[in-house]
Amino acid sequence: MGWARNSRLVRCFAHVEHGRVTAPAARIRVDLLLFLVAASWGSTYLVAKELVSTTSVLALLAVRMVLAAAAMAAVVRVRRGRVSSAEVRVGGLLGLALAVVFVLETFGIAHTTATNAGLIISLTMVMTPVLDAAVSGRRLPGGFFAAAVTAVVGVALLAGNGALTAPTAGDLLILLAAVARAVHVTSMARLTGGRSLDSLHLTTVQLTTCAVLFSLASLLHGDSVPHLLAGLDVTGVALLLYLVLVCTVFAFLVQTWAVRRTSPSRVSLLLGTEPVWAAVCGIAIARDEVSAAGLCGIVLILVGTAWGRSVEQRHRLVTAEGAFTGG
Repeated sequence: MGWARNSRLVRCFAHVEHGRVTAPAARIRVDLLLFLVAASWGSTYLVAKELVSTTSVLALLAVRMVLAAAAMAAVVRVRRGRVSSAEVRVGGLLGLALAVVFVLETFGIAHTTATNAGLIISLTMVMTPVLDAAVSGRRLPGGFFAAAVTAVVGVALLAGNGALTAPTAGDLLILLAAVARAVHVTSMARLTGGRSLDSLHLTTVQLTTCAVLFSLASLLHGDSVPHLLAGLDVTGVALLLYLVLVCTVFAFLVQTWAVRRTSPSRVSLLLGTEPVWAAVCGIAIARDEVSAAGLCGIVLILVGTAWGRSVEQRHRLVTAEGAFTGG
């Protein structure tokens, strides 16, 4: 009887996860919003593919970043927040790295399929721990490298559709974008670790930095912003607004909000479903042609990245526990 009463009390009280306390209904809401973010990020490649051409990359990025930065600045203004000089410095440096990611990623999308782009970029999940380990001097377990090799073999199968052919220029650009993403994530951890910096302010500064860079670059290369906007029809405008408001502003705000209400590992797990959504959008909506070997590659990429993330997180937890207990 006492056990049943305690069980009811446990169910009625908040759910505890890694030191954070969240009510079950609230936890479901957080998970649902993170799934929506992952789905929106997965759809980004298809939406960008519909909007971009080889000559309009910088103009599209300029419009996207200007609108996104303006929306984020409005949120900061409503919160009556004051961006500190440290946040400007760190956010500016991270914004430079983020701009490199966006350039490589968007030029890559213009030269490959939405499916390939969304799956190859997921290699960030295995590249980031490798880079972080190299910088910090810590060792990764052998299982992680087995997972990384699995994912890389999957990319080779997907990019070549089973044939031993060189990857396309677009595939290589997306691969470089994955490396740049890993650098950006690692730099963020290094530059913000142990410092009281507001994540919303940092995001706003990063997007503003990208907006300035892409606006200037669009004056020097490719289509101009007015030329891009003049060529958009109603569908194009709707896709652009979706890219800005949902895939950028909504996604960053939810990520910032959710990380304070659940564990970082849970955020990582849910956002890690992005390549699944990218594959679904690319194959089901864009009708990207994928051979049997390519499908095997997709499976290997998803298995390898999920396996690698799981191994790395377990290793990090064990290492932290060992340091805490002095073992």
